[in-house]
Amino acid sequence: MKLPHRTPGDDARPAAVARGILAIARTEFAHLSAFHPTDRHWSMPIAAASASGLPLLAGAWFGHIGFGLISSLGGMVFLYLLETPLQHRMLWLMACASAMLACYTLGVASQFVAPLRFPLLTVLAVLTMLTVRLYAVGPPGGLFFVMSAAIGSYTPVQAEQFPYVIGLFALGTMVACAVAFLYSVYTLRRRPAKPASPLPRPDFDFVVYDSVVIGLGVGLSLALAQLLQMPRPYWVPVSCLAVIQGASLRAVWTKQLHRIFGTATGVGLAWALLGLPLGPWGIASAVIVLTIIVETIVVRNYGFAAIFITPLTILLADAANMAAVPAGALLQARLVDTVLGAFVGLIGGLFLHHEALRRRLSPSLRRLLVGAGR
Repeated sequence: MKLPHRTPGDDARPAAVARGILAIARTEFAHLSAFHPTDRHWSMPIAAASASGLPLLAGAWFGHIGFGLISSLGGMVFLYLLETPLQHRMLWLMACASAMLACYTLGVASQFVAPLRFPLLTVLAVLTMLTVRLYAVGPPGGLFFVMSAAIGSYTPVQAEQFPYVIGLFALGTMVACAVAFLYSVYTLRRRPAKPASPLPRPDFDFVVYDSVVIGLGVGLSLALAQLLQMPRPYWVPVSCLAVIQGASLRAVWTKQLHRIFGTATGVGLAWALLGLPLGPWGIASAVIVLTIIVETIVVRNYGFAAIFITPLTILLADAANMAAVPAGALLQARLVDTVLGAFVGLIGGLFLHHEALRRRLSPSLRRLLVGAGR
């Protein structure tokens, strides 16, 4: 029998393909495992934990941990604190607190008219990103504004409780502002304030086009979550926004891998944590410790931080109702929500950072808006 003719290149091709795959894997691992330097002061994570943890401690003390969780969500506004002079940073933080309160209020109000959830969150995401990009807001960008609206829209509230929960959220933002003031007085004695940066010149593509694409991506992710009847659909748009905000397609790709792998690992940590008899004081203590860990490492490696973000956000959003939901179902839903949201965020990132798509779609959007404004 005549053997098939082989050339020297036939054996080299599989080896070349294997080397190429190995090189890609090494590059991706380098991006995922890179730890970045930071000048964040050691006291910042402690102050952030105080802003979100004090309302929980108060809730545990008075026997209403659910109320503390609502206020703790408002306390997350502390993460928008700048390093500018005291009067500038406090005015900025109070403006952010007002915006977060408005987003949460609209989110809670939307649950009384369920069909409004999808269009409201889409419009809120667009307006939030317009403002964030117009004022050059750094990380976490529009994340906590949209997260407040999304969680608020799915938090079961009776009509007579509406002003009560809004007041609890507002109280949380007030605690955060008070903590921010004390933290600022302490740190400004040890390091000088940075000057307030001048606002960048508005650019249509960066401010308007990007905001519309991000808002539509967030709205689409929520629509898919509702279509698939996911038990906690609010995590899908939050995961989508966390990924799609990346400054480049590489950043979007790395962020979605960080989000998925970090959440998958964090589910195991959350499983172990939820298996403990936490109680109100245990929940408050866990949130404080997790917040310190997250804010210490999130600026160094987002994927590693996502391991601890997963149990932290589960406690903040679902601790009040964990007794009614099996832990396994809760964690499985969180993982699926994250994967779906990250995938939609990656698709949205293509529309943001693919130059051919931008050149084709941006002028069309400009003409549409100009025509609508006449």
